Amino acid sequence: MTPAPAFGDAVAGCLLGGAVGDALGAVVEFDSLDDIRRRYGPAGLVDFPAGGSITDDTQMTLFTAEGLMRARRRFDARRIDHATDQLWAAYRRWLATQGEGKDGDDGVGGDGGGGDGGRGLVEEPVLRHRRAPGRTCLSALVGNEPGFVDLPVNNSKGCGGVMRVAPVGLAARRPSGLGIASAALTHGHPSGYLAAGAAADIIGRLRAGQGLRPAAEAAIEAVAAWDGHEETAAALRGALSLAESDPIPTPEAVGRLGQGWVAEEALAIAVYCALTGDTFEAAVRAAVNHSGDSDSTGAITGNLLGAAGGRSVVPEDWIAGLAERAVVEGVAAAFGACFDPSSGSSP
Repeated sequence: MTPAPAFGDAVAGCLLGGAVGDALGAVVEFDSLDDIRRRYGPAGLVDFPAGGSITDDTQMTLFTAEGLMRARRRFDARRIDHATDQLWAAYRRWLATQGEGKDGDDGVGGDGGGGDGGRGLVEEPVLRHRRAPGRTCLSALVGNEPGFVDLPVNNSKGCGGVMRVAPVGLAARRPSGLGIASAALTHGHPSGYLAAGAAADIIGRLRAGQGLRPAAEAAIEAVAAWDGHEETAAALRGALSLAESDPIPTPEAVGRLGQGWVAEEALAIAVYCALTGDTFEAAVRAAVNHSGDSDSTGAITGNLLGAAGGRSVVPEDWIAGLAERAVVEGVAAAFGACFDPSSGSSP
């Protein structure tokens, strides 16, 4: 175990790290590696873009944080623990920001059931931008009925469940279980929700001071009891093995793990890059310079490293260049205060 950052510092590092990784990857998402190298040179994309913007990955991560905060307030006020209900409501609010739903149509009503009298992130103008949201998330949320592990809403294993799960890992007492349930709301394939459970478990362990390799090994064990865990476990084992055989991350090495469009590949790429990058910048650059879902792999890599090292590991000039910096910092501060370990129980 290494000394863990203070809780609020880990939250800030995780959310800001994910946001800058998302914004960097957004520049080259959908581009092939050949196209990236033609545009930026052999090293690929290196510089953080001025005014870089988050995508649906960080948007949904922030709404995950908001849903968990409302669940916590509901528990404190009424001793009712329905975190997944609040997450579903939060994702329905996010849907409204994408022009697909009605403001306030979150399945709970009023203030979203949070008891705080406000409408929260749905009122943030900078989040009301449609930036290539995942089709699975949109279709599942438009469908009005949440999915469950034993009652799946579809058979998707896209990475839309794992890329938004970081706040669960930061706050939940049982991050693997809630991570699985949160992803199953929209993604019905076991790899779609078990990869999210593994990611949440890893982030929880990193936040507590465990190293990334043992955290990933423990996460494999955490999902091993679930039916359909084989792909997720194999992907994580592949990342750990690749980090030993190819300790310098290259696009060619990343490509051996897949492209990141599906959940287990996105998590494996992030774990590999976080293990092998010698700095935050190097890891995130490795995570985005490949032919695949660059914003998601960049975001998850940033989440992992930020949770482990706190805000100080995230380059300050990257944070300064983030268009949505104020909103991300505001959510991080509120979330840190809400779930500080000294303040009581978590969902």
